Amino acid sequence: MKYFGGVEGGATHSRLVICDEQGNSLALTTGLGTNHWMVGIPEVARRITDMVQRAKEEAGIESEVRLASLGLSLSGCEQEATNQELEYEMRNTFPEIADSYVVCSDTMGSVFTASPIGGMVVISGTGSNALLRNPDGSTYTCGGWGHFMGDEGSAFYIAHEAMKIVFDDIDNLKKSRYPIDCVWELIKQHFNVDTRFDLLPHCYAKFDKPFYASLCKKLAHAADQDDALAKCIFNNAGRCIARSIAALIPKVQDELVKTGYLSVVCVGSVWHSWHLLREGFEHEMRQHDIPFDLRLVTITKSMAYGACYLAADAIEMRLPRNYLDNFDVMYHYHTKEKPTNGHSSNGCSSAESIVVRC
Repeated sequence: MKYFGGVEGGATHSRLVICDEQGNSLALTTGLGTNHWMVGIPEVARRITDMVQRAKEEAGIESEVRLASLGLSLSGCEQEATNQELEYEMRNTFPEIADSYVVCSDTMGSVFTASPIGGMVVISGTGSNALLRNPDGSTYTCGGWGHFMGDEGSAFYIAHEAMKIVFDDIDNLKKSRYPIDCVWELIKQHFNVDTRFDLLPHCYAKFDKPFYASLCKKLAHAADQDDALAKCIFNNAGRCIARSIAALIPKVQDELVKTGYLSVVCVGSVWHSWHLLREGFEHEMRQHDIPFDLRLVTITKSMAYGACYLAADAIEMRLPRNYLDNFDVMYHYHTKEKPTNGHSSNGCSSAESIVVRC
């Protein structure tokens, strides 16, 4: 009997799955973060080894039995040079773990959890990123540069946009088209401050991106309570996400869309507010010539399964799998849909494809 493993590795936590030759999951375990930029390659290798050994014990597999393949779909693994360095570390420091490795970014695991030939994944969580993987192995990205150079459409972007609008309105530099009172109160509550000067340490000396971005959840609640400014900010975020998809459309190969639509895997907490993003998303998509429909899906299983599939395929072992069990369809965008008028219902002008300043 051969066994196959896959790891979904994030900055704060990781998951590992082991499957048998029939594609059955024998063990699913968790571990610490495995982003090598944060903890170093030797520590990542040690943490992966720890998860594998614990999963083997859970599955009743003897510790000396090596996995036939192990897919490592990890945050921070975007560069081939460091990916090879991690594989070298695994093979030489922990030779008992696996016979074959595939090391790739965490976005790749998302794609292959939903499809055997590739597709697109759009991450909108604390940060944002979009990636396209074609059947021939070619890969293209849009975004993923972090909050200093990008992160449009992410939780950080939404939080920062809200704060910038409030700052500019109070300065009388650029007045908000909607009242800022509700959003300003949420900002003060979230950061436990009274003035804008009190916010400056959170923006600079004590900057904590996840905490900063977590303001997004409160803004989503305000939007659900019909606050016009919060609704407009989410509308703009939806447009940003749509533009990242449109940017990659010219690179999509025909085989990916032979069904008539492109599957887009949606990853990240901001997608939980799809009802707030949808209107801006739809309007922005209509500004682009998209020759096929889009099917937005959410993963229902750990992305470790995609990493496992990818590694097994690399050694020409086709594990049985049912992709329909791995995702739910969230939304279907039809390219023939037309806007009913020139304005969105929340009051944001939709006459232009640029982001509207709220």
